Amino acid sequence: MKSLLRHLLLISAVTSTILSTPLAAKTLADVPLADEIVLSEQALQLNGAGIRSKFFMDLYVSSLYTQSPSQTLDSVLNAPRVAIRLNIVSGMITSEKMQDAIIEGFDDATGGEPEAIQPQIDAFMALFSAPIAEGDQFTLEAIKDLGVTAYKNGEKQATVEGEAFRKALLKIWLGDKPAQKSLKRAMLGE
Repeated sequence: MKSLLRHLLLISAVTSTILSTPLAAKTLADVPLADEIVLSEQALQLNGAGIRSKFFMDLYVSSLYTQSPSQTLDSVLNAPRVAIRLNIVSGMITSEKMQDAIIEGFDDATGGEPEAIQPQIDAFMALFSAPIAEGDQFTLEAIKDLGVTAYKNGEKQATVEGEAFRKALLKIWLGDKPAQKSLKRAMLGE
């Protein structure tokens, strides 16, 4: 009986230690992912995240933050506020390569007709004219009926206005022709 009681106490002590230990934050490609971020005094929760890779090389970690869980493009587009965060994990990404990828993304997101939002695309592209280094972080806060505010390494860069632009930007990662299908699924929490 004493042996059984001692065994139960040991199990109880180990279990309570395990349960009281905080779980390690989620990480992808050695990038810690915050469960919550606050932008413009609004809290957004991590919806999902994935790794953008090309030719077996990890380029960046992309994460989607929303006010409530979103598993479809429509729910993201209709949300009042969402954010996409890009954490650069490869020194192979340059500002030129990032600009080329974003231009291609806008072309895909607009069905090959980006002309209607070209002034906004040009303003947005200026954000990527400075050198990009491994470890840089870009946060793109998309606010319905306003546009997109971009942050680099936590510092506000600019706001590009326009609802059509906001939707096209989100479609680069979450649309019918996303940057990478597995990344889209991961960001939508599938």
